[in-house]
Amino acid sequence: MNRSSRLRETANLSESVHQQLKMYALAASAAGVGMLALSQDAEAKIVYRATHHVIGKNGHFALDLNHDGITDVTFVNSYGCNQDYCYDVLNANAAARNGIEGRTGFLSIPYAYVVRCGLRIGPKRPFSGQLMASSNMGTIGRWLNVNNGYLGVKFKINSKIHYGWARLNVHLSNGVIEAVLTGYAYETIPGKSIIAGATEGPDDSNVEQTNPTSFSAPTREPATLAALALGAPGLSIWRRKQVCTRR
Repeated sequence: MNRSSRLRETANLSESVHQQLKMYALAASAAGVGMLALSQDAEAKIVYRATHHVIGKNGHFALDLNHDGITDVTFVNSYGCNQDYCYDVLNANAAARNGIEGRTGFLSIPYAYVVRCGLRIGPKRPFSGQLMASSNMGTIGRWLNVNNGYLGVKFKINSKIHYGWARLNVHLSNGVIEAVLTGYAYETIPGKSIIAGATEGPDDSNVEQTNPTSFSAPTREPATLAALALGAPGLSIWRRKQVCTRR
């Protein structure tokens, strides 16, 4: 065998190496698609504010998401007693023409959902919630003993609908509810959905997520070539996971 034949043989790559090269090429192409999507949505912006406001027994807090002097949501923690029992009810009351993510459930009660970090709050979700937690004749509500839960909010700026979230810890102890508001954010583009937990923009996808009617911890996974190969949707999924893991 001459020298040129041996060189040709050593230049042949294994099938596994070929597959890896193909995956890298596909991922690079997908990343390019994702960057294009980002550039097209560069004007979107999320405004976030961290806070620490305790809403204790018979307390209330007026939340102005965009600081325009108009209350968007009022948190009310009502405690009282009668001859037979004591009760405590925590509500999120949306201002006129605004809304809290949730819907009417058992006994026509307007339950407010606990939106899981990484899920979307936007126009395809129901916004008819109000009750967060209650110790009245037993305990009801989706917000009992929740850490870092997200409340989806629909509100108006200059007559245009915007979406935002409020992050709260809610705990019940000896029949008394205490809520702590730890942060809130909203999307500056009218009608554009926002990811629960997102504190900065732009966001690169309008992919809708599953029904966020219960609270659970986010899945923690690193970015993979498979996710990148999905293009812009794959990058958005990975990005939503990163929002929750770095919180």
